[in-house]
Amino acid sequence: MTTTPTTTATAPVDNGVDVQALLGARAALADTPEIAQFQWRSSVTWVQGTHSRSTIEGFYGFGDEQAHHTSFTLDADHPEQFSARDNGPTPVEYVLVALGACLTAGVAAVAQQRQIQLHSVTATIAAEMDLHGILGADAAVRNGFSGVSVSYQIEADATDDELRALLAQSQKRSAVFDIMTNPTDVKVDLVR
Repeated sequence: MTTTPTTTATAPVDNGVDVQALLGARAALADTPEIAQFQWRSSVTWVQGTHSRSTIEGFYGFGDEQAHHTSFTLDADHPEQFSARDNGPTPVEYVLVALGACLTAGVAAVAQQRQIQLHSVTATIAAEMDLHGILGADAAVRNGFSGVSVSYQIEADATDDELRALLAQSQKRSAVFDIMTNPTDVKVDLVR
């Protein structure tokens, strides 16, 4: 008696990332490296007290001015415990959002490239801060975070080792992780 081997069709991995477009953009850089120079921008307007409103509309990249499909408006404030009105997340909370969003986008992109189907991805980002610094109570304490932790829960068709490698690659390619872990030259000036 002969048996025919049975094959199971596997569904293609779809994490919602167009990896071919990303690889195409990377390949285009070899021929025209100047298109890799980007300038990200936002404008910030003071509203009242510690409340401000940021607007993001366009950026420069790929050798030309670019525009988002829509304008993004983000409010920032401080909580009532700081005698503020709590009209939005604090600026430092936006840093945590940026880090988590950047790392998680990398998780999705790298998973797509490595043919790992994701089912759910959740990150919890926590930062430690001593307010003695930012309030000027102790000059020896820094104003910013003293430490940040990112904990992922990932359900995927992959082993723990594959998921750890996925996180490592996401971290390696994250712009926000790089911004937070390496000094960046920041200039503040008054323009009149």
